[in-house]
Amino acid sequence: MSQNNLSDFSMFELFRQEAENQTAILTQGLLALENNPTAAAQLEALMRAAHSLKGAARIVGLDAAVRLAHAMEDCFVAAQKKKVVLGSNATDLLLHGVDLLATIAHTPEHGLAVWNNEKAGHVDDMVTVLRTIIEEELAESSKPAPPATAAEAKPEPDARLATHDRVLRVTAENLNRLLGLAGESLVESRWLNPYADALLRLKRQQWRLSKSLEELRETLTARHVDERTHARLNEAQQQAAACMQALADRHTEMQLFVRRSAHLSHRLYREALASRMRPFADGVQGFQRLVRDLARSLGKEVKLEILGDTTPVDRDVLEKLEAPLTHLLRNAVDHGIEKPDARQAVGKPRAGLVRLEARHSAGLLVILVQDDGRGIEIEAVRQAIVDRKLTTAEVAARMGEEELLAFLFLPGFSMRDNVTEVSGRGVGLDVVQNMVKTLRGHVRLSSEPGRSTRFQLQLPLTLSVLRALLAEVAGEPYAFPLGRIHGARSVSRSEIEMLEGREHILHEGQRIGLVAANQILGGSAAAAGDELAVLVIGGHGKRFGVVVDKFLGERELVVQPLDSRLGKVKDISAAALMPDGAPVLIVDVEDMTRSIELLVSGGRLGKVQKTEAGGAARRRKRVLVIDDSLTVRELERKLLDTRGYEVEVAVDGMDGWNAVRTQPYDLIVSDVDMPRMDGIELVTLIKKDPRLKSLPVMIVSYKDREEDRQRGLDAGADYYLTKGSFHDETLLAAVAELIGEAEEKPAEG
Repeated sequence: MSQNNLSDFSMFELFRQEAENQTAILTQGLLALENNPTAAAQLEALMRAAHSLKGAARIVGLDAAVRLAHAMEDCFVAAQKKKVVLGSNATDLLLHGVDLLATIAHTPEHGLAVWNNEKAGHVDDMVTVLRTIIEEELAESSKPAPPATAAEAKPEPDARLATHDRVLRVTAENLNRLLGLAGESLVESRWLNPYADALLRLKRQQWRLSKSLEELRETLTARHVDERTHARLNEAQQQAAACMQALADRHTEMQLFVRRSAHLSHRLYREALASRMRPFADGVQGFQRLVRDLARSLGKEVKLEILGDTTPVDRDVLEKLEAPLTHLLRNAVDHGIEKPDARQAVGKPRAGLVRLEARHSAGLLVILVQDDGRGIEIEAVRQAIVDRKLTTAEVAARMGEEELLAFLFLPGFSMRDNVTEVSGRGVGLDVVQNMVKTLRGHVRLSSEPGRSTRFQLQLPLTLSVLRALLAEVAGEPYAFPLGRIHGARSVSRSEIEMLEGREHILHEGQRIGLVAANQILGGSAAAAGDELAVLVIGGHGKRFGVVVDKFLGERELVVQPLDSRLGKVKDISAAALMPDGAPVLIVDVEDMTRSIELLVSGGRLGKVQKTEAGGAARRRKRVLVIDDSLTVRELERKLLDTRGYEVEVAVDGMDGWNAVRTQPYDLIVSDVDMPRMDGIELVTLIKKDPRLKSLPVMIVSYKDREEDRQRGLDAGADYYLTKGSFHDETLLAAVAELIGEAEEKPAEG
């Protein structure tokens, strides 16, 4: 920290920062010392950390922290002098001492006096316990400590103290604004390209003008014009040449400026982005302690290996990773790693290994959590799914490993029959999945029974930059995050199949339903063609093909959050600027998937627009069938669909009312007796609405009394048909009488 900034903080704030650094050194050093209790370099670093903390506490008058740090320092000095060997029990006590020091340091300044008064006894008890470490270890040590090697005897410089970088306090909001401005600068720099291109076009026009003047001079020379005309023509040629040279010079200067501006903007953006990055190690400092303490409480021996600790990670991503990684590490120790005797019985080392790794791969941050434990028994998962009545035994028997493992991410799902302090409540993996989704990433689980379990988290390098596929919908560009789509492909209309009244295609051996993007995002449908551009979205088993107008290519976008006053915008997560400065909305794919599921469940999913062979579109008339009986609803739907009408269904009056207000229809066919809203009330609402009152409504009911019929007609129904008497042709004839044949030919001329 620069000297000029020290005046901004109180002495206690400085002590708190010092305590955070030194307690981190103490924790890491004690965990490392447990593997090599006589390492001179570690003991030296621990002694210095305790000594520095003692001095800092004395400055702010925290006598309790002074006494505790001094007792810890004595332990490390005794170990340095080979008087004691700090074993696991001693390490436990010293780690508790570190926790107590951290607690004291994080006490609000106005409450610090409690540690010198009411809570002084807690500190004195810990000091007494630490003093006994030396005595007990001296009594139990019967062998002299081995001599230190030359490498051990040479103290290693503390990396935290060796750094010469100046550190300044900058808020996350400042960094976000800086990155946003850098992104805007990057976009603005591209605005110069059109001007450079315009100069180039003007230069070419000037060159053509010079050629024309040259041809004119040759023509006039052949016709023996007077000298005055020749002089003026020569003057015009000279001016044109000078103008062309000036344009060439300005174009060269403009190109140079464009390149320099773009290069500078890229550098500014990369530096701003780098300022948000922190090494992976900053976010995993407490995991060694977590794994050690949990393993000891469970009677296990576990070693945590952290790889890629210098991998740069966006600070926002790193902060959000703590909770999911904590869950995964706890699961690895509790569920994965076996007891030492059990491991030894199957030929494994007594100590289990949990590996946590971070690396960059293909523009993504990849984090692996893997253990060498018992793995996951697939058949046990299959049986647990059936026992919890999540599916039938027949369906479970046909499920593959990937489908079965996906159940482990469901809320409340656990393979443990009994609840312990560590696990068994079914809370954990669902938290991991939800957190990863908020980071626009995804998690994969794989296992080798008896050997290992492996979680792979794929996350964006930064939340401020998004790699997306741009697609046009209703004439507007939309950005679909690459990490949230499963594929993008061109589909021939001949590949579309009808299944239960819905359009499907075959994708990677799985049938997925099609939905027009404009039905979700709004706008008119694009002109239909022989090929459809389809984006595949959704989770496993619930995938959909979203039909867009066309693909616009991949882009790296600087994410700009929407104004908080807008609240949550349906199906949209954020916005960005295109290279030409035009705005583009970023699609919330998870939200879009939910919107599609609601349309499907409500029977309101429209069909992808089709065309006639000649290319002119024929509009199919749309009918909404509303009935709470699945049998009647499907019967009417199939009859009308067979005759060529475009049919949608609703399960009751309320569902139908919501549908008719948001989608255009040519006819409503409704039952009378339905939950939430009956048919008579629905007809009344439709006929009172100025926009809908001209919409024809047919009532189809089991009630065949004259008073029932009159009640429906009085409400405004255009036709009343009883279910007990109508035949297929009766219904179809009534529909044709009200709205005509199914297809409406396009207007000519």
